[in-house]
Amino acid sequence: MMGSGKTSVGRELAHRSGRRFVDTDHLVQQQTGMTIPEIFDTLGEEEFRLRETEALRSLQPSDTVVATGGGIVAREENWAEMRRAGTVVFLDVPWERLAIRLRRSRFRRPLLASDDWREKLRALWEARRPLYLRADVRIEIDRQSVAEVARMAHRALEEFEAGQVS
Repeated sequence: MMGSGKTSVGRELAHRSGRRFVDTDHLVQQQTGMTIPEIFDTLGEEEFRLRETEALRSLQPSDTVVATGGGIVAREENWAEMRRAGTVVFLDVPWERLAIRLRRSRFRRPLLASDDWREKLRALWEARRPLYLRADVRIEIDRQSVAEVARMAHRALEEFEAGQVS
């Protein structure tokens, strides 16, 4: 979900585990030469979602930590692509904490660019949460630092992958 720390935690997790880091939003921005808000304004959300799926498909399974956009879970075809790329991790943050984190940056977030942004955030969280729960690994977070969440994710991934091997 937006504001959960996907990019910050992903970068830290990649550093901690000696992996490469990729952000699908960054890939889409590189491809289009536009920021995410510009893409939404110019091309629309559906076109952004199509390009997000293309970016995901372009990734090869490797020792890479991938941060995706929060809405990537809404397209069923993306689940197969995420699982093809590796283990899917959900950073589970209560919506109230997301609202605190996003109150200053909401103007740069196309889906929250309105006066009723808190209600929109809650509705998005409620709609997407069941989809996020399909992830292989769930990390419950609230006030932990980026470094602590990355440590938690690293530990959980090791445990998950060890369980997959046996």
